[in-house]
Amino acid sequence: MGSKNVTKETFVQESGESNRCVIFPTTNVSMVAKTLERKDHDWIVQTTVPSDLVVQIGDSSFHLHKYFEFQLPMVSRSGYLNRLAFDRSNGGRDTILKISIDNLPGGAKIFELVVKFCYGWEVDITSANVGPLYCAAHFLEMNDDLEQGNLISKSEAFLSFSIFSSWKDTFRILKSCEPLSSWPKELQILKRCSESIALKACRNLEDFSSGVDGPHYFHASSKKVEKSKLEEEVDHWWFEDVSLLRIDHFIEVIQSIKGKGMKSKLVGSCIAHWTTKWLSRVSFSELDRLSPKNMTYQLQRVTTECLIKVLPTEENSVTCNFLLHLLKAGLAMHISSDLLETLERRIASMLEQCRVLDLLVRNFGDDDNVHDVGIVNRVVEVYASLDKIDRRPKILAVGRLVDAYLTLVAREEKLKVKSFQSLVEALPKDARLCDDNLYRATDLYLKAHPGLTEEERTSLCRFLEYHRLSQEAREHVIKNNRLPLKIVTRFILLEQVKMTRSITSSMGSNYQRTKTQAFVRANNRSLGKGWMNSQKEIRKMTKDVEAMKSQLNDLQLCKLKLQRQLKLQRQLKRCIV
Repeated sequence: MGSKNVTKETFVQESGESNRCVIFPTTNVSMVAKTLERKDHDWIVQTTVPSDLVVQIGDSSFHLHKYFEFQLPMVSRSGYLNRLAFDRSNGGRDTILKISIDNLPGGAKIFELVVKFCYGWEVDITSANVGPLYCAAHFLEMNDDLEQGNLISKSEAFLSFSIFSSWKDTFRILKSCEPLSSWPKELQILKRCSESIALKACRNLEDFSSGVDGPHYFHASSKKVEKSKLEEEVDHWWFEDVSLLRIDHFIEVIQSIKGKGMKSKLVGSCIAHWTTKWLSRVSFSELDRLSPKNMTYQLQRVTTECLIKVLPTEENSVTCNFLLHLLKAGLAMHISSDLLETLERRIASMLEQCRVLDLLVRNFGDDDNVHDVGIVNRVVEVYASLDKIDRRPKILAVGRLVDAYLTLVAREEKLKVKSFQSLVEALPKDARLCDDNLYRATDLYLKAHPGLTEEERTSLCRFLEYHRLSQEAREHVIKNNRLPLKIVTRFILLEQVKMTRSITSSMGSNYQRTKTQAFVRANNRSLGKGWMNSQKEIRKMTKDVEAMKSQLNDLQLCKLKLQRQLKLQRQLKRCIV
């Protein structure tokens, strides 16, 4: 390969492809070396001069030259190699120097590009390797103080161009930086990429419709789309690309987007989109079997905590359903108790505006109930505790929400009595004006679980109170053979007592009216005739009182009969047991 002298590189981007460029050293390099050949794990520069420098990168060996044709191809461009070479050479030019580098960013693949650059061969740079190459150049201290147009400045120029000019290349750069430890963050690559993504994501529709950059459906050649659909795509077009980022890079991007003034609801939607993709790859049953010291477990735990911390704090910026799923993940990962408490309080404060579907969080274990009722119970209990401290004006709305949720999950076969009952009792009684909806949910549960014992059914129905149900619901209770006999009997007796009071009240009213009329008539008639009429009125009142006594006796006999039946059933039950 002959001598080359290139002082300026051209960055090109072919249609549908990423940016790329070819770079060379700026000084003349008279090359006798033909090529760089690979033999197993050895990389050998083919020349007439034997190598006197061996650089070990991981399990790969590069056989190079400290001195070559009166030049120093490697050590003259790398301050790092220069120091090691002259510190260890002991003044002997014929001595083979061996240098081992274990932590070079990009490893042997990137060092191959460095070798080509130092020997004057063309180096093909793309968005997939410029990040690691830039970090390696800094590691090897290949700055312009050693030679004008050294690798740091050349890779920096292409890096800046790629980040500024191309949305897709920015993500390729971030992807290539994932295995590079802390170098990309220290050299501000992550920050610059994140700022570029945030800037592009915050552009308005006019920027994209002009075909500057962005998703394909904004280009002028794309088909016309309905206005509402277009507006939705304008808001969310960047979600999919951002959702492919690793958690630490994703957090950097979200922080930058927040700083650019993106609407909090969009930021929250993007976090939810990323989390949904991440949660779909997490098996909670597998995590339960892992040790807390396991690396996978630790990674998922840190990821969950980072997501909670980066959530926008503005009201309605994230949905209740998303936060419940995040809470479920946090409980599975045993995250910080402070973060769990913060998340629970935030969800509790949203319950007053929630719909039933917002509370549905699925379980995925074969032995679990379809939906996670326990997590809803936790949040409702937090809400009730907040209500004790500061009375909630919309607690009745939460009561209706919980009853509707119970009605929805009551049919699930694996829902335990204790779980159902705990959610019923999580709210105070004054959270419901009437218990009709709660009774309906309970009846549905009893219907879906016919195998419950009498004790379980009694425990489940202990909240039923006569005065908190409508007349229609009371009548249904009396006829409902799914309810425990004790509950039905109590309702029958209370219904009879109510009837008795109603009759007594009616009789008392008639008696008072009759007495008043008799008094008025007595004052308007003669004494004799008035006396006879008074006798008739007394006889009439006596008959009314006797009739009332008879009715009361009948009611008392009915009550005693029911009590005997209940006692007999208890005795039969004991005999059967």
